[in-house]
Amino acid sequence: MPRVTGLRPRGGDRVEVELDGCAWRVVPADAVVRAGIVEGLELDRARLRLLRRELRRSEALVLAARTLRRRDVSSRELGARLARAGLPPAARADALSLLTATGIVDDERLASATAQALARRGWGDAAIAFRLDRLGLDAAAADEACRGLEAESERAAQVVVERGRSVKTASYLARRGFSEGAIEDAVGSPLADAPLDGYDR
Repeated sequence: MPRVTGLRPRGGDRVEVELDGCAWRVVPADAVVRAGIVEGLELDRARLRLLRRELRRSEALVLAARTLRRRDVSSRELGARLARAGLPPAARADALSLLTATGIVDDERLASATAQALARRGWGDAAIAFRLDRLGLDAAAADEACRGLEAESERAAQVVVERGRSVKTASYLARRGFSEGAIEDAVGSPLADAPLDGYDR
């Protein structure tokens, strides 16, 4: 049975594992630590399986970090990306559990921040909920995020202040996902009930 005879740092948080005096593999240091690989250890099948599992977990975390470096993503979207990368379910679940527990992945935070940003840009609740669904956030997170926004009718009224009270504005609000009630409150019932087709943004 091979024995670990050396662990040598190789930069970038990686370690070269030496077996029976010969270089074997360069692997992430965190996987070596979690698998309990130390000098003098006999590398039996059970320990090799544990090391393989830890290497897959480490790979999942590295891929997740690359994704999250660009932008916040939902746990569902991140899980799908890890699956497309060919990582096994256990490694994906382990990485997602760790990232969620530490708050790095937070669906509620993502839903709230996205909803606030869209509301500031003049979108109604239906459009915001649709966008949150497209980001992989569940309906409960979307509902909670929309409840935390300024009332939809008040947001619609702000659009009317900026664009004027007209059928064109009512049409614009409808395309931006505002409810009929919010549109009626903002532009008035007669305008809101007028035909909306054929108007430009």
